[in-house]
Amino acid sequence: MFKFIYSFIFTTVIITSQAFAESSHPQQLATQKILFGSCSHQDKAMPILNAINKEKADLFIFLGDNVYGDTENMSHLANKYTLLGNNAGIKTLLENTPAIAIWDDHDYGENDAGGEYPQKEASRKLMLDFWNEPKNSARYTRKDGIYTSYMYGENNQKVHVIMPDLRWNREKLNSVGKEKYFTERKPKNMGPYSPSKNPTASMLGETQWQWLEAELQKPAKIKVIASSLQLLPEFTGWESWANFPHDRNRLMSLIKKHKINGVIIISGDTHWGELSKVTNDLDYPLWEVTSSGLTEEWKEVSPNKHRVGKYTHKVNYGELLINWQQTDPTITLSLKDVKGDIFTQQTLTISEISPYKKNH
Repeated sequence: MFKFIYSFIFTTVIITSQAFAESSHPQQLATQKILFGSCSHQDKAMPILNAINKEKADLFIFLGDNVYGDTENMSHLANKYTLLGNNAGIKTLLENTPAIAIWDDHDYGENDAGGEYPQKEASRKLMLDFWNEPKNSARYTRKDGIYTSYMYGENNQKVHVIMPDLRWNREKLNSVGKEKYFTERKPKNMGPYSPSKNPTASMLGETQWQWLEAELQKPAKIKVIASSLQLLPEFTGWESWANFPHDRNRLMSLIKKHKINGVIIISGDTHWGELSKVTNDLDYPLWEVTSSGLTEEWKEVSPNKHRVGKYTHKVNYGELLINWQQTDPTITLSLKDVKGDIFTQQTLTISEISPYKKNH
């Protein structure tokens, strides 16, 4: 199994992957296995971790709602992180697998919270301390969130993981109102929100957008956008990039403008799992793997015209398996169940998502 080139900090229960340094003796990789998931309630059993730990992955990405805090009391939030850290499966995972994390609303602080959440500074410290972020990390001190990125591998086998913060700067959600939700939305398995009426409303904020544009242009064969919210699906009525169409359109435009190759999106939040694909007004298909949750399930799966294959409302985790040995390397996108069995899968080649064939 390929071992990422990385520096790490070890504690009694956590190994956290940091930015990987390039060595003077590059290795040619065989495969890379990246697993990911979201929505892990600290009060619930997590049998799915047995399957995840058997995978012996090169990296695990936590996509948000990694604890269910939902409080402005930081002592309560700290206790919930302690419960998560004491979970035997989580301990095993973090002792044996490099892990990186971004937050979503429940570990940020409150359900569907955005920039107005009053305890975000204190919550940030608890979150980053738990995931063993280096104390000199910019994630502790940025004025506009905990967004970050990581580069794995070397030369023509780089994977760039980009993790935006969709909470710190997020403007107010546009609600349809209780009556319309219960009479029109709920019967269709849709949520209470609609796209913002402000045409330039944003989740990211301008400073983070400038950072994201620069990150997208860094050379790497594969770029994984690790989003806490679904990006490609439209009009679920729940939280998603579709509620901020300016953000969603801006990202698509940047990918096209800068001829960014090899973009794959992974996301969480929904309490169901699915694969999505969008081709409209793009130079190559964009794929998204939504994995949610590690403990949480939601029976009323929303419609998604971009869905490919089956969805699941059972616990699940996602996998990106990259085979560098092929002449045209392959990326296999999978969702797996509590036993580690695949229930939906799609294999792509690098050339299929890199029409410009950049020599990165």
